[in-house]
Amino acid sequence: LAALSHAVAQQSVMKPNIILIYTDDLAYGDLTCYGTSVVPTPNIDQLAKNGVRYTNAHATSATCTPSRFSLLTGKYAWRKEGTGIAPGDASLIIPTNTVTLPKMLQTAGYNTAVVGKWHLGLGDASGVNWNGKITPGPLEIGFNYSFLIPATGDRVPCVFVENHEVLNLDKNDPIAVSYTGPVDATAPTGKS
Repeated sequence: LAALSHAVAQQSVMKPNIILIYTDDLAYGDLTCYGTSVVPTPNIDQLAKNGVRYTNAHATSATCTPSRFSLLTGKYAWRKEGTGIAPGDASLIIPTNTVTLPKMLQTAGYNTAVVGKWHLGLGDASGVNWNGKITPGPLEIGFNYSFLIPATGDRVPCVFVENHEVLNLDKNDPIAVSYTGPVDATAPTGKS
């Protein structure tokens, strides 16, 4: 009996996968698992069928940056200055010493990842060097992996960032971003 107990204790218990799909401009009735028949959503429907489906949920904000901030930190965004819709050159708005949902999941033994629109700022107050290591960002607040667009599709730079670097960055064609004036060939590169 002691050997059996030891063997059972040594078996790893499978943790359930946790997938949060957090999207802008999606209403309750836009998915077929919630009743629409206009646009079929079979992959989401399969996730809903095999997982947990919520029928009464609320967001802390109707806009992207504050609702993402609240989801990741558990804090009501509108009580913290600087958590409105982030400008394209915003530095990371979640302090790296904050207890976040991904940090808690890591503590529980999960690997965490974020994929898609970020819009919570990147870098620090000095700006972002788009041609070098982009930090702090998602990895510093608890994600093991990130593949994202920094803000929205209408804010420069329109790039993919994987972990700390712009994907497929061409060092011979550096990225220059300015939210205060025009950028030309003589402008300094890197900082926004």
